[in-house]
Amino acid sequence: MVSLEKAVVARLKKGGINFEVLVDPYLARDLKEGKDVNIEDLVAVEEVFHDARKGERASLSELEKIFGTSNIEKVIKIIVSEGEVQITAEQRKEMLEQKKKQIIEYIRMNTIDPRTNAPHTYARIEAAMNEAKVHIDIFKPVEMQVRDIVKALKPILPMRFEEVEIAIKIPAEHAGKAVSALYSFGRILRDEWQKDGSWICVMRIPAGMQGDLMDLLGKVSKGEALTKVLRRIQA
Repeated sequence: MVSLEKAVVARLKKGGINFEVLVDPYLARDLKEGKDVNIEDLVAVEEVFHDARKGERASLSELEKIFGTSNIEKVIKIIVSEGEVQITAEQRKEMLEQKKKQIIEYIRMNTIDPRTNAPHTYARIEAAMNEAKVHIDIFKPVEMQVRDIVKALKPILPMRFEEVEIAIKIPAEHAGKAVSALYSFGRILRDEWQKDGSWICVMRIPAGMQGDLMDLLGKVSKGEALTKVLRRIQA
């Protein structure tokens, strides 16, 4: 459980009544993003209040009437997921910076510059976001807000979502090590072992990850892997 000193209030007004729980702000954020969170780790105390600071508890009969259940864990999840989390200014600043980095990295990996078919750099995307003054929701999953952010960036920095299918051939002496590494890296559409012991596959990856893939292939095959871009797919 989070300590009372570090806990913040998550509040939801439902049926004209305030309901509050004391929670870890970072785990509350994770829960609002749809991640699995252990309730015991999330809360400072497994209770639902009308006013947490005054210790005014909500009765089980009230919870049953308003939420349709008296199960404390289920009610806590509803309050955090649908309600407002009262984070501090320092926590908001830290979470905003974390979410901004996640968004920039997502854009870097999943988009390209249509003028060059190359990915934008982290610094270039960050500068465009600062110039566009885009709104970032710290409690909203990256995937749910990145499309609107990219739309706002396009007048400043042309980009499009794209995936690529790449054919790869690994020589026999490096195939064993390469297979597990590539399956961990991305989606293998099909693969086949050759009579000479070499391994070939077709992968589909976000276009911005081509450089990362080439780096990986260089390590696992000592630069002896063969690659060919088969097609580009606008996502």
